[in-house]
Amino acid sequence: MNHLSIILPAKNEAPALAALLPKLRSAYPDAEIIVVDDGSTDDTSAICRSNGVECLSSPYSMGNGAAIKRGARAATGEILVFMDGDGQHDPADILRLTNQLEQGYDMVVGARDWSSQAGVGRGLANTLYNWLATRMTGHSVLDLTSGFRAVRANKFREFIHLLPNGFSYPTTSTMAFFRSAYAVAYVPIKAAERIGKSHIKPLRDGVRFLLIIFKIATLYSPLKLFVPASALFFLLGCANYVWTFLHQGRLTNGSTLMWSAAVIVFLIGLISEQITALTYRRDT
Repeated sequence: MNHLSIILPAKNEAPALAALLPKLRSAYPDAEIIVVDDGSTDDTSAICRSNGVECLSSPYSMGNGAAIKRGARAATGEILVFMDGDGQHDPADILRLTNQLEQGYDMVVGARDWSSQAGVGRGLANTLYNWLATRMTGHSVLDLTSGFRAVRANKFREFIHLLPNGFSYPTTSTMAFFRSAYAVAYVPIKAAERIGKSHIKPLRDGVRFLLIIFKIATLYSPLKLFVPASALFFLLGCANYVWTFLHQGRLTNGSTLMWSAAVIVFLIGLISEQITALTYRRDT
């Protein structure tokens, strides 16, 4: 496992790290373990030092995605394993993920079942994300938002510039891998209840998670989002025209406006598709 780097983003997760790091060090003595301290105010750094673990400390919080990017840049292993620092993920599952990588996959994700979801609301939202991502990519997506994953370092670093500094790095990286025709697999896992309080606030982060839905489409194929929207505006315009013609005998501004919107949305979709293609372009 000397080619393995385990990266844990953490913000005020000292109690969980105190229990997790000794297990990781014992199970993978040759692995590089990096804790990215995202502006913690507890004794995260001291716990890392006591366990012989590298700690990348930030003077202020930059976000979960920023911690992932910093850890990925600093890691030296050929295989990167990302796992939460809150104690939800079982270190024993790392071997299951890396074994699957050896079967020819480029990314392997730990897929949580319903019992591992943090509440009914989060479970329903994740189910919606999984369904939408599956429809967009044509591949079975079992857990789009899981933060427990193993990836080939050279492949993952191709998309670091796409990752957000906040939440949803799992969504971005997964869709980027699918878009670039890199093989993705899922391994069922059981996620334990986190130690401490979650940093996700429903009211504050609700809009962010809603944006994930649009990011799923724009990261993979914008036209799959914009064409149906354009068609909807066109059909609404036709329906409005039929109704107004039958009742008023004329064409109204409402129908013209919706037809114009259909054309504009479609053209925006074409432009977005070209931008997406350029985003994933690699000059070799």
